[in-house]
This record gives sequence, structure tokens and C-alpha cells, in this order.
Amino acid sequence: MRLKLICTVFPLAAMLLACGRNATKEPLDVRSYNDWTAYAGAKDGNRYSSNDQISTRNVAQLEVAWSYSSNDKDPENRSQMQCNPIIIKGTMYATSPQLKLLALDAGTGEEKWVFDPFQKQTGSNLNSGIFNVSRGVVYWQDEREENGRILYTVGAKLYAIDAATGTPVESFGRSGSLDLRENLDLEWDASTAYAAGTSPGIIYKDLLIIGMRLSEGPDALPGHVRAFDVRTGERKWIFHTIPHPGELGYDTWENPESWKRIGGANSWAGMSLDEKTGTVYIPTGSASPDFYGGVRKGQNLFANSLIALDAATGRYKWHYQVVHHDLWDRDLAANPNLVQVKHRGKTVDAVAQITKHGYIFLLDRETGQSLFPVNEVPVPASELAGEEAWPTQPIPTLPEPFARQRFEEEDVTDLSPETHAYMLEQYKKVKHRTMFAPPSKAGSWIFPGFDGGGEWGGAAVDVESGIMYVNSSEMPWALTMVDVPKHALKDASLAGLGRATYDKYCMTCHGPELKGNSPSYPSLVDLHKKYKKQDLMRVLDNGKNMMPSFRHIPANEKQALQVFLLHLDETDVSAQVVASSKPGGAEASNAKEPSAAQAGVRSVQDEVHYTMTGYNRFVDKDGYPGIKPPWGTLNAVDLNSGKLLWKVPLGEYEELTRRGIAPTGTENYGGPLVTKGGVIFIGATKDAKIRAFDKLTGKVLWEAQLPAPGYATPATYTVNGKQFVVIACGGGKIGSKSGDQYVAFALPEK
Repeated sequence: MRLKLICTVFPLAAMLLACGRNATKEPLDVRSYNDWTAYAGAKDGNRYSSNDQISTRNVAQLEVAWSYSSNDKDPENRSQMQCNPIIIKGTMYATSPQLKLLALDAGTGEEKWVFDPFQKQTGSNLNSGIFNVSRGVVYWQDEREENGRILYTVGAKLYAIDAATGTPVESFGRSGSLDLRENLDLEWDASTAYAAGTSPGIIYKDLLIIGMRLSEGPDALPGHVRAFDVRTGERKWIFHTIPHPGELGYDTWENPESWKRIGGANSWAGMSLDEKTGTVYIPTGSASPDFYGGVRKGQNLFANSLIALDAATGRYKWHYQVVHHDLWDRDLAANPNLVQVKHRGKTVDAVAQITKHGYIFLLDRETGQSLFPVNEVPVPASELAGEEAWPTQPIPTLPEPFARQRFEEEDVTDLSPETHAYMLEQYKKVKHRTMFAPPSKAGSWIFPGFDGGGEWGGAAVDVESGIMYVNSSEMPWALTMVDVPKHALKDASLAGLGRATYDKYCMTCHGPELKGNSPSYPSLVDLHKKYKKQDLMRVLDNGKNMMPSFRHIPANEKQALQVFLLHLDETDVSAQVVASSKPGGAEASNAKEPSAAQAGVRSVQDEVHYTMTGYNRFVDKDGYPGIKPPWGTLNAVDLNSGKLLWKVPLGEYEELTRRGIAPTGTENYGGPLVTKGGVIFIGATKDAKIRAFDKLTGKVLWEAQLPAPGYATPATYTVNGKQFVVIACGGGKIGSKSGDQYVAFALPEK
């Protein structure tokens, strides 16, 4: 049954107010942007600074002012450091690869204190891979709080740390922390489920509003958004992103039990806040599982939506869904920008949301209505049995997209005739080439790719001009579906159960032949040469890098997976586990499999009949993207007119430049900042450089080599009259070396 499309919803009073409210808008006071006190610079998410000591005239003189190393990188496990630090009263607060909380003198880089969340865990030796990454921290203080406090996440734990001493605030939660898996209004125990806070929450008065990263498979928790009392850790409100019975959006799920069965629709990328109106703007990701929606038929609100809530109460104001019934992992992957634009002769308070597929949705901040027409474009139906792709998808007419929207035969790489011939042959093996072609066994091109287009680094907006600056990766990925394998279920051995367990949980990332496809999704073929049983169990229980925790799966499946992956002799596993693990094992043993509730989850895993063959970048034998350059770009988009002003390559492969090939750009992770001084600063590139661009023309004005790629958004601030630009140099992604340094730049002393 096809459900009726529910579009943006907003109160009539807001509509009437919107008709006349824009004529008397107060001009922005750019002086409020001279600090960097929140993730993305300020709570409006604009990555803008009014500091102009560094300008287009002198930026070429920048030099290293200081650097700091946390000395906890983990090259073997490709640790990362994606933090956009904040600066409060001359102190910089940031995180390290192993998720230590750092307090540094922002003028000198001198260490003030370090909080290590693992120091009391005997023998844990945990590293950044276990709990993924931290992209930032939050500061709060009021008149009753002498020192203020830093709130940040380590995996599923939310900590409150005294900003002056670096010690836990004992009155918060349980001795200074709380578990984000609790208080989710669930009917089952989620204590072993996977959850991690990768992007910081946002402060409104004495509330911390926060989302979380979740599994993207059938076992995912629901991504409800909550507000916690910053003093006590008490939950103050919750918004169900997968609506419960009687709530708005509940009927956009065909199965009335979806709120109990389906997960995801989570806000992992951060959020933005209009403090004057008390409105928080929350972007969400797809419902789970990602690529097969036969278990979650319907429009799937509030997945893939920008949601406006009353920050004090969590009360719904409006929403705008940018992808219906997502089958392509098109999460809203960055916090939105709260901007003022000139539209039809009036000044409008707007919110701009970038997307992975290279669009900008520009909405009225008060009503959620699009400022430019958006077309609901018909898209193909699904070829997979049981799937019902949504028949249309919203495509904005303006602003113009900042990434290419098509990948055709003529776009296949031509670095050499031989490369072109081979890659064209590979290209033709994937049948579907249009955006929003549903996943199929014949294959579909995902372009822009799974990592954008736009990504978690977000966009910068010059608040005076209304011009957005956004970087983009232009890498095609291939998505191919297969039947969930059945052959292993016929194998009565423990290794057979291990193969079935692998197919159920691991094949999506590591592929049907265990070969993986990138440093993020490595080959498991020779895992037995690297891991012992206890090492593999630790990774399964805690996760590592891009891999979430699988602590929740039954113990017998984990044991069987060890046998399969490590080529163990079945006699090396206890007889009890062997007996209960084999098909028909109930006859040989009275031991029962743990139920879904006992395992800490409820899963629709057994109802998912298809899985993908992996996250497959389309690259040539040398690792270069299989599309003609540019492979990474920096773009300027005028939000007033919706027009793309300029596009330039971002990043360089020096070996290609030496061959006479113009700079191609590279895949990029991390975002830009823009200043009143006319400069855009951005790292993000695989060549491990930070660059300064002229915001009017896109011309490179300065660049510097970093100790490791700066896959993070830089920050800028002034201390004692001197402006600094600082970036985290963590590397680790897409095969890059790992780092653990923060490097700050400034103009030389006169």
C-alpha cells in the first residue's frame, strides 16, 4: 500500500507571522563572531569569523606559531583525529586520537591538563579505533558554576569535565558520566547495543541537546534526540525520530510495529541553534538497514529530515524530508547553516542544509518552506522482491548543486588510453546510472558517492554576503546487491555457522570473499596471521575504526565467527558452545540461544533477504578515481540568488602534476572556515596540506604542509591581540598516515 507523502508541517500561526515578519529584520552584528566557542565556531553552524588581522594581503606570510602532540596516535589501527576545537578564555579544548580531552594554552600550545577516560580501566589499552572519533566538545557555564564544564562523548559515554581542573563533575550522571543507550523509551535492554557520540551536542541555557551515531544494520537502535540537564545529567525531553503510536509521522511507516523494530533516523552530524527563537535544527540520517527497505516500507519519517524543535521542550515545529524511504545511505551528514539572505526584496532568516548528493536545501527558518521551488521528481521502481522504493524524490531547482550530478560513459577517467579502456569496461558492468536508481543485483552507481558531495566537515557561510563555501568529493561508488547467502546454513560445522554469521553481519563491508575494498574496510583473508582469539573478541565487542561494536550478537555466533575467520580447530572451542551452535544443536544440548531481548536488541535481521557486496569505490589500478577530474572541489554558492559563483580543485596529486596533468583535487574530509579578512581556510585533502583561498575568486593564496592530513575543520581565534588558525592533523582515513598533532599558524611578530 502506498502511503501519502507527508510534506513539511507547520502551524498556521507561523504562516501568518511569516507573511510580514521580514521587513524589519535587524542587521547582523558580525562582532559576535570574533570567538570560536562552539563546534563550527558558533551555534549557528556557519564556520565564520569576524577576525581580520589575517587577510588576503598578508596571509602568504603565515608561519607555524606552535604545535602540540598528544603522543597517542595508533598507526597500525589508522587512528584519526577529526576535532574542531573550541577556545574559551584563552584555553583551547580538543580531543586526541585516543579520545583524551585536552586543555591547551591557545596562545602557546602549552598543555594545561589532560583527561584520559581510560586511565582507570585496568588493562584496557583502549584506543581511538574502539570508539570511533570525536569531532568536538561543548562548553557550559553559568553564574553558579565557577569553573564551567566541558561535555564530550567517548563511545556511548557522555562526560562532564571541570573546565579548570580536568576532573569529572561528580554530580553529573553517575560520578561524572552517563550512558547514551539509556533513557531511550525502549522496551528492551540496549546496554550492549552500539552507540557512539561522534559529533558534539549543542547547549541551550542549561540543556545539552545531543544525538548519536548508531549501527546502520538491522540491529540499530532508534536515533531519538534528547536533552539532558547539564548540571545533573537528567533527561529533560526526548523527540522520537521514529514516531511512537499517536505521534506525527507514525503513519509514514507501513508496519505499525516499526517503532519497536526499526532503528536509525539518528542525528550523528551535529545540529544548529537559533538562540533568539529558542529553536534547534536537527539533521537526521537514514532508517536502518541502509540498503534494503522491505522491512521498513513507507516514507519513513523522521529519517533524512531537517527537524525544527523547541529547544526548551523538544516540541515539534516543522520538518523537511530531503530523501524519502532512503535506500542509498543519504544521511544528512553535516549540521545546517543558519543564515540571513535577500529573497524577493526581503531579508529572510533561513536555514541551509547541504547534502551528500551535492544539493543545498534553503528553507525559511520559521516555517520550513523552501525559498526556491523543489520538484518531486519520479524515480525508478525497485527490482528487488519485497522492496517498495518511494516513487518520487525532492530535487531543488536552486541553489545550484555544488557537485556533478551524472556519471556517464564520457565521464570515465582517461589518464591514459589503457586506463580508460579498462575502466570503461568496468563501468559498463554496472547497469543503473541515474541518481536514485534503487539498489539492485545489476548494480547502481552512487554519485556523488557515499561520502559526498557534502560531508560532516560542513559548509562555511560569510554572514555578511550570504555566500556559502563548501567542499565536495567527486568519487563514484558502485552499489550491488546479492541474496543473503544460504549455503553456509547447510554446513553443520562450527565454521559453517561462522560463515553464516559473517554473511549476516560482516559481508556488507568486507565483501563476499573477505577481501575488503579500502583501508576503512580491510581484507580479512589473512586475519589469523594478525589476531589471536582474544584480540578478535575484543574488536567484536568494542568495534574499531569504522566498524561498530557487535557485543550484542549471541556468544555462540561470536565464537563461530572466530573459528571461521581465524581458521581455528573446532576442538579449541568449548563443547558447550559447539553443541549449542550447530544446526540441530538443541537436540544435543539444553542450552538455548539468547533471545533478541537478552542480547540487548530486537532485530529484523532474519527478514532482510538482500545485502550489498561492499562499499566499493570506483578506482583504477593506481588508486585514482575512475572519473575524469576534478576529484575534489571547493565551491562558492550565492544563497541569495542560488547561483554557483566559482568552483576550483581542492588538493593535488603531485606526481600527476609533474606529468603535466592540472591539479585534480583529491577526496576530502573536513570543512572550511571563512573570515571577514577575505580568506577561506581549509585542510581536508589527501595531500596533507592546509590552504588559504581568496573568497572572492577561489585563488590559492597560501598553503603549508601538515605532519599528517588535516581531516578536520580548522578554527580561528584571537589571543592577546594575535589571530591564530589551528587544525587537527590526525590523518588515518583513505590510506593516509595517522597523526596526533594540533598545528597553529599566525603572522610573524613585527
